[in-house]
Amino acid sequence: MFKRYKGSYLSYFLMYNFYYLSWALFSALISVYLLDKGFKPSDVSLVVSFSFFSSMVAQPLIGVISDKYNSKLVNTVLLCIASLGGLYFAYAKTLFEITFGYSLVMLLVNGTSPVVEKMATTSSFQYGKIRIWGTIGYAVGSQLSGLIYEKISPQTIFLVFAFTMVLSILGLLGVRDVEQPIDPKQDRTKVGFMSLFKNRQYLFYIVIASIFYGVTNIGHTYTSSMLQSEGIDVSLVSTILSFAVICESPVVFFSGKFMDRIGNKQLLYIAYGAMIVQYLIYGFSFPMSLKILVTLLFKHAPGMLFIMINLKVVNTLIDAKAQITALAIVQTVRSLASIVFQNIGGTLLDFTTYQNLFLFMLAMMVIGMVLIVFAKIPSGNDKRLFS
Repeated sequence: MFKRYKGSYLSYFLMYNFYYLSWALFSALISVYLLDKGFKPSDVSLVVSFSFFSSMVAQPLIGVISDKYNSKLVNTVLLCIASLGGLYFAYAKTLFEITFGYSLVMLLVNGTSPVVEKMATTSSFQYGKIRIWGTIGYAVGSQLSGLIYEKISPQTIFLVFAFTMVLSILGLLGVRDVEQPIDPKQDRTKVGFMSLFKNRQYLFYIVIASIFYGVTNIGHTYTSSMLQSEGIDVSLVSTILSFAVICESPVVFFSGKFMDRIGNKQLLYIAYGAMIVQYLIYGFSFPMSLKILVTLLFKHAPGMLFIMINLKVVNTLIDAKAQITALAIVQTVRSLASIVFQNIGGTLLDFTTYQNLFLFMLAMMVIGMVLIVFAKIPSGNDKRLFS
């Protein structure tokens, strides 16, 4: 029976659906949860930014261990620890306990995400038809978090997280292992961090990616509390955020139709342009209906697009033997950028308004858009990564 389950569509469904459902449950309402417990916005940023710092430190280590040992076994153990971490976080009370618990879970979730994403590109199924369940799972998790928050209790969210993560682990046990190079030792001696840093195109792309990741992570943290501050209750906020995740599903499902036809730079323009529109509307006195509309359209879809752009750009610029290392470096820089921008965002919100915060984010996105103009990145359409 297990032989039929191994590599089956069901195993990928369980892994992706409940992995991202768990992720949404744990993080979607973190700012609301902490603010309702009496913590300041700067405390929220401290908790979130420290989680990114811990992820930044752990990401390379998890990558090395995954390469050296069985990647599926390693990530199964890590997700088991994340599930237990959810139980700990549910009963955390002090700022130290909350920071430790949140950082532990998020470093494990962030640390396993490259392997999880990679599994979608190495399976016998098309990328979009597998990854779509991650989108649906995240949407369900966002909605479920709001319902649990209001109808049961905030603490119950993290208990449910522990259970749904176990379901994801059951899926992970059935999927195929990520293929490794024929001679791992030889590949690791040829490719290192320093050799990648000699690739100027790759370094320039990292700057562009860091701005996008850093700014959008502020949005991920504070969009829910911004909507709540303007009079929308928590259950409606979670509904809006869950539908926003659903709105990214066409991007995932039809990725095979456009990702290998539109060049890398053009895709970057699209992702940045969507976020500029969103923060422009957040930053000025537009009607709430328009803010909700751009939240639905652009809260998650550009981020999902950028995940695929990152896979494609690294596949275009970096030799196949170094791509896992290159992806790990991007993830590390992402965490570093998130730390910087989270602290800036929290500090700004302590002394000013949500409107001014989003105007700052708008300015940073415009800078990133200008940098894309000078980037020398091939189209990458010949790789056929998503078809």
